[in-house]
Amino acid sequence: FFKQKTAYEIPLRLVGSEMCIRDRVTELINALTILPGVGKKSAQRMALYLLDRNKDGASILANTLNLAVENIQRCSSCRMLTSNDLCKVCLDSSRDAKSICVVESPSDVLAIESTGGYRGKYFVLLGRLSPIDGIGPEDLGIDDLLKIIIKNEIKEVILATSSTVEGDATAIFIKDHVKSAKVSRISYGIPIGGELEYVDGTTIARAIEGRVEINVD
Repeated sequence: FFKQKTAYEIPLRLVGSEMCIRDRVTELINALTILPGVGKKSAQRMALYLLDRNKDGASILANTLNLAVENIQRCSSCRMLTSNDLCKVCLDSSRDAKSICVVESPSDVLAIESTGGYRGKYFVLLGRLSPIDGIGPEDLGIDDLLKIIIKNEIKEVILATSSTVEGDATAIFIKDHVKSAKVSRISYGIPIGGELEYVDGTTIARAIEGRVEINVD
C-alpha cells in the first residue's frame, strides 16, 4: 500500500482522504523552467546533472540564489542591481561623473561594462515607453533622471535605448526634456530592432564611440 521512499521523494502524507506524493525532482524541473529559454527537457538535464553529478555545485547555487534574493536591491542613484545602497559604478570616483548613459535594463549595463569602452555613470530605466502596455514616463523614473542631470551638472547624456519603436520613442522623449546637457544616442553597429543585451562587445564599444547627437528639428 505504501510506496517505498526514494532519495527524491518526501514521505507520503494524507490530504483529506487522498494520498499525496510530492516529487522533489519534478518540483526542481518545474522551478528551472522559470528561467528564460529553458524548456522542460533542458530543465530536466540541469536538474539531473545537479542531483546526480554535482551536489556540491547545487548547494552553492541554492545558497547563492537565496542570498541574492534576500539582499539584492536597486541602487539608490542609478537603479542598477546591487547588494548595497549604491552600486560599484556609482561608488567609483574614477568614473566620469559628468557623463550618464541611459539604458533600459541591468543587462544592458553589464553588456556595456563588458566592453570596457565606457567610463561614465548610468541610469537604468527598467523598461521603455509603451502606451499600449500602460508604461509612461513616471514608470521609468524619467523625473529622477532629469533631477540627477541638473543636480550633478551632467555634460552629456548618452541614450542607449534599444532600436525599437518604443526605444526610439523613449530616446526622443528624454531628448525633448533635457535642456542643460548634450544628448547623444548610440547607433553605429546596433541592428534595427535589435536588443542591446544580445549584441557582441566589439559592436557595442564601436556604437559608444560612434554615437551621434540627436537633432529632432
